[in-house]
Amino acid sequence: MDLNELLLKDAMILDLKATTKEEAIDEMVDKYYEVGVIDDKELYKADILKREAETSTGIGDGIAIPHAHDKAVKRATVLFAKSQSGLDYKSLDGQPTFLFFMIAAPEGADNLHLQALAALSSLLINPDLVANLKNAKTADEVQNLFSDAMAKKEAKDKADEEKEKAREKAAAQEAAQTAAASDKKPFIVAVTACPTGIAHTYMAEAALKEHAEKLGVDIKVETNGSEGVKHKLTAADIDRADGVIIAADKKVDMPRFDGKHLVNRPVTDGINKSDELINLAVEQKAPVFHAQGGAASEEDDSSEKKSLWSKIYADLMNGISNMLPFVVGGGILMAISFLLESSVGAHSQWFLFFNNIGNYAFSFLIPILAAYIAESIGDRPALLPGFVGGFMASQASASVISSKSPAGFIGGLLAGFIAGWIVVGLKKLLQGLPKTLDGLKPILLYPVLGLLATGAIMYFAIDPVFAIVNQAITHFLENMGTGNAVILGTILGGMMSIDMGGPFNKAAYTFAIGTFTATQDGALMAAVMVGGMVPPLAIAIATTFWKSKFTEQERQAGLSNYVLGISFITEGAIPFAAGDPLRVITSSVIGSAIGGGLTQLWKINVPAPHGGLFVTLLANHPLLYILAVIIGAGIAGVIYGLWKPSAKKAASVEAK
Repeated sequence: MDLNELLLKDAMILDLKATTKEEAIDEMVDKYYEVGVIDDKELYKADILKREAETSTGIGDGIAIPHAHDKAVKRATVLFAKSQSGLDYKSLDGQPTFLFFMIAAPEGADNLHLQALAALSSLLINPDLVANLKNAKTADEVQNLFSDAMAKKEAKDKADEEKEKAREKAAAQEAAQTAAASDKKPFIVAVTACPTGIAHTYMAEAALKEHAEKLGVDIKVETNGSEGVKHKLTAADIDRADGVIIAADKKVDMPRFDGKHLVNRPVTDGINKSDELINLAVEQKAPVFHAQGGAASEEDDSSEKKSLWSKIYADLMNGISNMLPFVVGGGILMAISFLLESSVGAHSQWFLFFNNIGNYAFSFLIPILAAYIAESIGDRPALLPGFVGGFMASQASASVISSKSPAGFIGGLLAGFIAGWIVVGLKKLLQGLPKTLDGLKPILLYPVLGLLATGAIMYFAIDPVFAIVNQAITHFLENMGTGNAVILGTILGGMMSIDMGGPFNKAAYTFAIGTFTATQDGALMAAVMVGGMVPPLAIAIATTFWKSKFTEQERQAGLSNYVLGISFITEGAIPFAAGDPLRVITSSVIGSAIGGGLTQLWKINVPAPHGGLFVTLLANHPLLYILAVIIGAGIAGVIYGLWKPSAKKAASVEAK
């Protein structure tokens, strides 16, 4: 890919005026609009902020690569911007950011979007290019620097390709002749992967290749990126490798490395500690990895030992993230069916069609949740017992006692953790079996014993206990007085604003989903929906009515929060919360708690898991639903607007 075709001269900003992350995004988006690359600033900016809410695109070393693709983009472009003094972009390394590359791609151009990210990432690993870009004075100079860097990289890639061909030829000849061990060049393999599969994946690949060449080591790097697996390691590659490097922050295919010396580190170590990782692999100082349990495991040699809570949270999020498509997809179809019920009747084929499909999707929620919690803990062998354990938790009859209630959402959570840790225990318990039985472990021993143990615990312990607990919770929710309902709605609404997408937010949303699946009652969905809409709407209100207290860029960002707020995208408030956490979070929690409490006071029911104000017609009291949002957002917006100091006063305080 020729980046200069995307790096438009008239879209460059060689002296970025912004001093904050929010101002930088606004300035770059304004430039795109000015030169005609986008025709809808609010839509494009909303997608940029949505991506930033996942994880900062400030990749470190003074570089940020914000990116989005949507229908507002008219042509694919990379905007280059340079800040002379640097600014706090909330980068992953916590350092100031000087160079910005904002990527815009038209809707549907995903591959182009990812190719531009990969191309930039592989070039920006070169410190000389980064240093020269910081000193560039003209747009022509920027393009010339990229032209030279691309030419050098193409030449290097061609040389690497020739080396790979020569290596493959040598490997074929090696089978026919024996060479002296001292004459062989060290050869290692590596896998790089980051959660989003974009920048860090390719930067780690480039760093490992560059440092391996300097150390006189042959290396083949497999990338697990957003476009899928590239340069996949073959069995022959792994077999003849002296060692293996895993530089990844997400799961990769590990069993193939059984019996190899393996270094397992975060992807950032692949970028910043390439020499150390290569030397450990070449000198075989890393532990030997055993896929089926043994002296070393996937977690050996990790430079970051996670706390127990961090591990539990990561396992839980793996289950929830895989469950959410079923929640949203099934929930929206069920919501459509409710609209059809009111217009064409409950016996209409169209109502039955949408309602049944939605219910089919919902029937998988607990099994999928449990299966992927188990898979996160015990890998693929734990998927079967986790899925069956979750299914048992969803069935009223899957218990030693006779109960009309299943163990439900709580039972499913426990089923996932139980199945995962049972498989981990089986791996350790069976590691002493003869090697000849290794092939039976994943296809016979782990599935059968894991399923048997998980099923027994669910049947005799978890399901009986939590069927009673779940029935009690359901009975409480169905019969609780208005006072208790208001308190619960207040707590759930407030939790949605505490961390705006973090653990508290997810806990409240998950609890409401669990109640919805158990009772088909959308009362608590109303509370969390209102609570989640308040923060961005409060920001929008404050920036509209207290304009003098905000910069021009903040006022423009505030307008986009109207759209994000009514769409139930809480993350729109994150940039403001990051810059002024005390005022933004406090005012938002107060407004969200009041809004959530009002939904229960007025007995509002919204039978949909997402949608914000767009599912208002599904509510049993649509006008009161809207009023709860307005009151909650209005209170939060007024508190924030009155509390926030003027822009000039804030600037003078910062100067002191």
